[in-house]
Amino acid sequence: MREINLFQMGGLYRDDFNVKGFVFGSGKKSVCIVGPTRGNEYQQQFIASRIVKRLKELEEAGEINEGYEIMVIPSTNPYSMNTKKKFWSIDSTDMNRMFPGRSNGVTTEIIAKNVYDATKDYEYGIQFAALITSGSFLPHVRIFKSELEYSECATDFMMPYVVTSNPHPDERRTLNYSWQLSGVKAFSIYSTSTDEIDRNSAHLVLRSVLLFMKNRGIINTEILGGYESDVLSETDDIISVRTPAAGFFVSKVKVGFEVSKGDLLAEIHDPFTDEIISEIFAPASGVVFFMHSAPMTYSHTAVFKLIIKNC
Repeated sequence: MREINLFQMGGLYRDDFNVKGFVFGSGKKSVCIVGPTRGNEYQQQFIASRIVKRLKELEEAGEINEGYEIMVIPSTNPYSMNTKKKFWSIDSTDMNRMFPGRSNGVTTEIIAKNVYDATKDYEYGIQFAALITSGSFLPHVRIFKSELEYSECATDFMMPYVVTSNPHPDERRTLNYSWQLSGVKAFSIYSTSTDEIDRNSAHLVLRSVLLFMKNRGIINTEILGGYESDVLSETDDIISVRTPAAGFFVSKVKVGFEVSKGDLLAEIHDPFTDEIISEIFAPASGVVFFMHSAPMTYSHTAVFKLIIKNC
């Protein structure tokens, strides 16, 4: 394992800001794995640290195949995590909306450019992603639809679901989208949680990343388990369920539950009287793919996503 410093910035009041990378093996730039871009993504940070530990063990055992290089960047934004800030601690910019970055831009654009330049020549890019809003997902791999045709590669993660989606305008400044523009086959991996560590979900993601590298011929260790992935289109196979009112959010189901059309999904309670002011029912039969997790919700907010049963 080689530790390299991808970017350094002198600190005004505390230690210098550093973005570190850990390199395993040598040869073709095969896989780059990037951890959190935000300061509340503790689950993503935990998974990245587990990847570093496991790859170090595999390298010492000679189980990284000759001619392949793997790089892991455990965090692109350690400052925000250190200061318990979700976004960049100085100006609250979202670093994962700053790619591919600019050398003469604001601080987060400069950091993004250095990370992008260090990673854009790898064949595969894997980012441990999280939603901006509070909520939990079924673990899955997500790829943006683009001119690059590589969706079949995503099934090599052997995760339960692969989701393809058209990028929203604000997602065109993400690392995943920027990677694709430079020819990197990019994947976003979603775990169950964000600001809490879920070890079972973290293990599933770790195993899936190792399965991907094994199936791609990059490592040669034995890995048990894995799924035959269902490939879903976000547009055709997943529907959003929105709230009719604001208030306390009381869910009656959990992520992964199968529901039938008409089932009660959640109640909205008045925050002053605790009276039920609205009920949310399943508009179709399917599986709960995403669920809002904050105690309160605004009106007209997507609080559930369902994988519809006829997909």
